[in-house]
Amino acid sequence: MKKNMGGADRIIRILIAVVIGILYYQNIIGGTLAYILIALAAIFVVTSFISFCPLYAVVGLNTCKTK
Repeated sequence: MKKNMGGADRIIRILIAVVIGILYYQNIIGGTLAYILIALAAIFVVTSFISFCPLYAVVGLNTCKTK
């Protein structure tokens, strides 16, 4: 897997995951919506750590700076 996510994408995804986590633990979101958003947050965290987004690969996006 080649990296296709830049630093800004990674930071934004982690921030979104943190916000979703905070909303869940403060009981602002609940039910099915909460489970869907928690799953999305987990995907965001994993893709941020490996710097690869499968959806970017399908669409052909690459926000990683090339050397």
